[in-house]
Amino acid sequence: MAGHILVVDDEEGVRFSLRGILEDENYTVSEADSGENALLFLENNLVDLVFLDIWLTGIDGLETLKRAKELYPQIPFIMISGHGNVETAVQALRLGAHDFVEKPLSLEKILLSVRHALEMKELKQENSLLRQAVHNDYEVPMVANSKVMRAFMRDLMKVAPTDAWVLITGENGTGKELAARTLHRNSKQKDRPFIAVNCAAIPEELIESELFGHEKGAFTGADSTKIGKFELANNGILFLDEIGDMSLRTQAKILRILQEQCFERVGGTKNIKVQVRVIAATNKDLEKAIADGEFRQDLYYRLRVFPLSVPPLRERKEDMPLLIETLLHAVEKKYSMKAPVFTKEAVQVLEEWSWPGNVRELMHLLERLTVLYSGRQVDYVSLPLEMLENVGKGQTAQRMEDALATDKTLQKMLELDYKTAKSAFEEYYLTRKLEEAGGNVSRLSELIGLERSNIHKKLKNINE
Repeated sequence: MAGHILVVDDEEGVRFSLRGILEDENYTVSEADSGENALLFLENNLVDLVFLDIWLTGIDGLETLKRAKELYPQIPFIMISGHGNVETAVQALRLGAHDFVEKPLSLEKILLSVRHALEMKELKQENSLLRQAVHNDYEVPMVANSKVMRAFMRDLMKVAPTDAWVLITGENGTGKELAARTLHRNSKQKDRPFIAVNCAAIPEELIESELFGHEKGAFTGADSTKIGKFELANNGILFLDEIGDMSLRTQAKILRILQEQCFERVGGTKNIKVQVRVIAATNKDLEKAIADGEFRQDLYYRLRVFPLSVPPLRERKEDMPLLIETLLHAVEKKYSMKAPVFTKEAVQVLEEWSWPGNVRELMHLLERLTVLYSGRQVDYVSLPLEMLENVGKGQTAQRMEDALATDKTLQKMLELDYKTAKSAFEEYYLTRKLEEAGGNVSRLSELIGLERSNIHKKLKNINE
């Protein structure tokens, strides 16, 4: 079981010994000589396991463990000490350590502890995925390999166990609701309701009834009493998605209820008191909306107790390989089809695309490619033409050359000027894909994500 292990000890000899033992077992090993340097390393690197000495200069091992587990609860820690005692060992385990080993270090004990720790970590990850699958068949875990996503998840995990209200911002398709659900699963309200409301999808005349409920006979068609979202979310989390699309009139009502935590159902006179933690989300610039008179400043500051901003996919390129793998698992389940296998070159093209639709756009592309290439290989030529035309021209061309070193036709294209090479590759691409589509232009349109009319024009130009 390969992995990246950080060894934290102020004795160079101990670090050297552990490095030798672990590298012989094919683990990647990094070192830190203090708790401060260990925390700095964890902030900027992905680590699967940490060996941490109890007695360190500066902040000691127990304090380092405490701080690290607050930020990285998923990383197992094995504590080491030459002056161990039962009390210290118990304290380390209470702080979240996986194991405690004494110096002089035993080769057998070290390797056994490492294997067990990594197996337990993998088991917890699998259980987490299973719980998420039961919670929502289509929901996938948030992938956070990139530095920006790790920082985002670090902040999310800090605020999740508190009672603070959170305002999540981000472009369309970045996963704001998924972030809210992740927060809920790690909150004190995790066993209480999570009620989501899409404020943009509810007509203005119905939003009060949706949020606050109504009494029987309150208006035409109110044949029975209805419980509103605020009441359903009592003692849990109310997720107000697209909060920026609420009218000023509704904003005023929401503000009063958020301040007082009580309301009346439409057509009712009874004051209903609730205890609700509010998570709001929007893709709009609310500060600009305030300046334009479209959003209430007092509501903005009421919601923005703890702001979180989900990074766009174009800033998360390091996440792409694992994100593709994770989303493909969800697609397999959704369609009951075997996912395709992406070549390294195809993944590199996806990494260079600007992703205006963010993760949602990627998900839709993977769904389409799964339907078209179920169980088969997807190389870069199988991707939509606009991706090949617009992403990193020179860099992508080089990668194509590396990937198809035996393709003489493509190699000759690389010797041409850009305009000629682009035209030649388009002809090469469309001809190859048309053969793959059995000469059917409609099928080709589905295959490459290009309108039939555009394909006909391009084929006509090729044949002239």
